[in-house]
Amino acid sequence: MTDRKAIIPAGMEAVYDKIRYAPAVKAGNTVYVSGQIGRNAAMQLVEGREAQMVQAFENLGLVLEAAGASFADVVDLTTFHTDMRDLPLFMQVRDRYLQTDPLPAWTAVGAHMLGGAPGYIVEIKAVAVVRD
Repeated sequence: MTDRKAIIPAGMEAVYDKIRYAPAVKAGNTVYVSGQIGRNAAMQLVEGREAQMVQAFENLGLVLEAAGASFADVVDLTTFHTDMRDLPLFMQVRDRYLQTDPLPAWTAVGAHMLGGAPGYIVEIKAVAVVRD
């Protein structure tokens, strides 16, 4: 069996210690990133739709970097949205971060509530394969 390692970027220790999940798990050269939401390092909700989307992608980037990966290594993206009418704005933000060809697979899912609290509008989950 492949060795598994919890990936916990600096500033996300509370997620592992208090909420009890790994921001990502690396198994071999595959990185499974838990859903990232629009909260800052102080674990506070970021206000504003676009700002929250950007923060979720920034958090995803921190987790990928801590795992030795980048946005270019993402092969699968799953996003959860409390309002699917946000998709055009979300796609504009997404395209700032995911520009490498081939683009990853993507599934967008509508959800009633995210992040375990009101106010969160998007959650981004990803799988990346780190290149040798």
